Amino acid sequence: MFRIYYEDIKLLTQNQIGVLYMVGSVICFSIMDICVKWLDYYPVGQVLFLRFFIGFIPIFFIIPKDKLFSFYKTSRPGLHAFRAITGAAAIIALFIGLRELPLADVVSLTFGGPIFVTVASIFFLSEKVGIKRWSAVFLGFVGMLLIVQPAFVDLNYYYITPIVFCIFFACVAISVRSLSKTEPNYTIAFYFTFLCTLLGLGSIFFAEWKMPTLIDLIIFIVMGLCGSIANLLLTQSYRLAEASLVTPIKYLSLVFAILFGFFIWSEVPKILTLLGALLVIASSLIIFVRESQLKKQIINPRA
Repeated sequence: MFRIYYEDIKLLTQNQIGVLYMVGSVICFSIMDICVKWLDYYPVGQVLFLRFFIGFIPIFFIIPKDKLFSFYKTSRPGLHAFRAITGAAAIIALFIGLRELPLADVVSLTFGGPIFVTVASIFFLSEKVGIKRWSAVFLGFVGMLLIVQPAFVDLNYYYITPIVFCIFFACVAISVRSLSKTEPNYTIAFYFTFLCTLLGLGSIFFAEWKMPTLIDLIIFIVMGLCGSIANLLLTQSYRLAEASLVTPIKYLSLVFAILFGFFIWSEVPKILTLLGALLVIASSLIIFVRESQLKKQIINPRA
């Protein structure tokens, strides 16, 4: 039986394997989101620390054997630090949003990452943005306004946190675009994980950490492993398959968010949330297609 299964795997095309990697990435990211939301009684800094400290484990599996004693060498420590600080800020904003808002609302708003990257690329990379991408940006902002509508009705200011995530994500995306020209993926992943671990550890001086129970410790381990594995699977997916094929699969995370939010926390998404999510997804896909036509690198919003 196992031999037949192995032979079937060998018959899969690279695109099909890439799709499987992307589905696995979406599932792992969704599990991480659930864990973060579940652990809302721990300080955010402690959650950040354990997310990245545990996330170290999968990274060492992708370092080439001949680079085990030199993988950390870099000529751009400043840019790595900038990427880590902005990335940590983005993740903290995301974690706060996951604690305080419906899961589907947060996930929907994070889809707006490419919108902010498009705007940031004008100022930091001097890129020219045509009418198609400007239209996509406008469409995306309309969708985000529909999703955050409860913020205006109920004065729920936590709806700003996923937007803050998108803003800092744009900074991360711009820095990764630059780093990827000279640095291998494992070096970028190592410094991001290492520096975010230190930033999380530093929070011990500003908040009272709690000793996790055995169950919570298991959830922390699942969170850290899933977060790191999700990024590795996503990278491998883009390496094997056509980006135009696997990118739309990322939006399955909204389906998981709706299902998990309903069955675990009895959250029912509003019609405006679903409509706004569709507009944001459409906007991101338009930007993605245009970026593909221009042969530019697409950066993952959850990295």
